[in-house]
Amino acid sequence: MRVLNYATQTYGPLPNNPDHRFASSYALQFYASNAIYTFIPKNACSTLRLSLAIANGCIESTADFNWIHQNNQTFRADLPSLITASYTFTVLRCPYARLASVYLDKIVGRDLDAWNLLDLLKREIEIEALTFERFILSLTRPPIRRGNIHWRPQVDFLVYKQYDDYFCLEQFPTAITTLQEKINLTIVDARPLTRHGIDGLTLLYEGNFATTPPDEIRALKAAGQCPAPKALYTDKLIDVVSQHYKADLELYSQLFGTENLMFS
Repeated sequence: MRVLNYATQTYGPLPNNPDHRFASSYALQFYASNAIYTFIPKNACSTLRLSLAIANGCIESTADFNWIHQNNQTFRADLPSLITASYTFTVLRCPYARLASVYLDKIVGRDLDAWNLLDLLKREIEIEALTFERFILSLTRPPIRRGNIHWRPQVDFLVYKQYDDYFCLEQFPTAITTLQEKINLTIVDARPLTRHGIDGLTLLYEGNFATTPPDEIRALKAAGQCPAPKALYTDKLIDVVSQHYKADLELYSQLFGTENLMFS
């Protein structure tokens, strides 16, 4: 039986329940297999949304990749579909790695999310002062931590108390094989199309980049180099993430152990 994760957070009408409403808006249907996929930003979500768009017959190939960005709600599951799903799955990620990825992609890249963060900070600082340290320390404030889907805690997206399969990004080949076998979903890699990641860059492991201005990191990336995600962290920042993303870390460790956590 499917049990909704946040339904009893309030006894008011379910459509008005903010936690359920948020989580359910990230539950997408794969129609051919009556499956539900919960997508979590920065957790291979472009790859899976692309794969779903092709599998659901809305696009034919990667040539129409950009269709997915304006159609996040197109495959959104309604309540009957959530309850009667034949198969459910999601992809989790090491919380430390996810936040490093957000920073190196969205903040360093001056994406709209960087400006959103500045707004959440009430323009206390200039965009070029958004070091990784400043980013992580800002997440101690709940309105900021939950103010953007790219760094919002992963547990907030989970519409079910239990999924049939949880995959971790750090072992994504397992997801590719399992989804093909169980629901005949072919995974189409979107990384060459999004160029969000740091694949192909020379990672710098020496030194620490917690307080390096984003324009310097941007210059490194333009030159084919990038701080290794682990090199962004200090002991203080590790502690901040450990405290404020505790639920994410506990769930990940319970499901996958600590072997693939950046810090354990």
